[in-house]
Amino acid sequence: MVDINKVHNESCITGMQRMDEGSVDLVVTSPPYDNLRTYNDSSTWNFDVFTQVADELIRVLKPGGVIMWNVNDAVVDGSETGTSFKQALYFKDNGLNLHDTMIYQKPSAAYPASDKSNRYSQVFEYCFILSKGKPKTVNLIRDRENRWAGTKNFGTPTSRQKDGSLKKSKQLTVSSLGIRDNIWRIINSRGFGQSNNEVYNHPATMPEELARGHILSWSNPDDLILDPFMGSGTTARMAFREGRNWVGFEIDPEYYNLCLQCTEFNSVFDK
Repeated sequence: MVDINKVHNESCITGMQRMDEGSVDLVVTSPPYDNLRTYNDSSTWNFDVFTQVADELIRVLKPGGVIMWNVNDAVVDGSETGTSFKQALYFKDNGLNLHDTMIYQKPSAAYPASDKSNRYSQVFEYCFILSKGKPKTVNLIRDRENRWAGTKNFGTPTSRQKDGSLKKSKQLTVSSLGIRDNIWRIINSRGFGQSNNEVYNHPATMPEELARGHILSWSNPDDLILDPFMGSGTTARMAFREGRNWVGFEIDPEYYNLCLQCTEFNSVFDK
């Protein structure tokens, strides 16, 4: 058994092995991207380690549960590694559905293309939405402004049937806000999308709004959210704010202590 609403300073593989099968509603995580960061050399990350993590995630996920896997590829010898796709297909080959391939779009590139570049500026990361069967919880966020808000043009007859008559449908007023697309533009330029300055000591933080949006989309209050790579604790903070239970693992002692030192966590994490 693993205590919930707590971050554990241990390998997520050994930590998840102590969790009950089918106990997690949603996984929100951003694993290491190839070898783009060293993370204090506190762990090894390769495809073999990934498969061990993935197998445990699949085991602890409830039927209908969802994994949000935020990942990107390194460029090695002039070619993108494609690791992100290999990981998504591994999940799919081992029983999960690739429910959606979403894009987290950044407002600008860390290294913009120049006159000497041979590829365009990189401004996005993948968010693979993987589900164990049909997702049991879907709360699509409706915050996209509709340019046709208030009109009744939609739903009027637009096509003819075989006898030449117009096919009629119910006429509805277009609402002011529509459902989001699967490309999310997240502002991360101010402190990498964090509201707590202490979090910046981590080299690769997940923007709060990215974690929050997926928590709202694929879980309900009191559900259990897991982050096997807790890092600076973004998933925990957003789960706590939105009334979800959570559990996380962080193998690196420095980043584990960073979670505990963040002032916002004083009443959240069990020290």
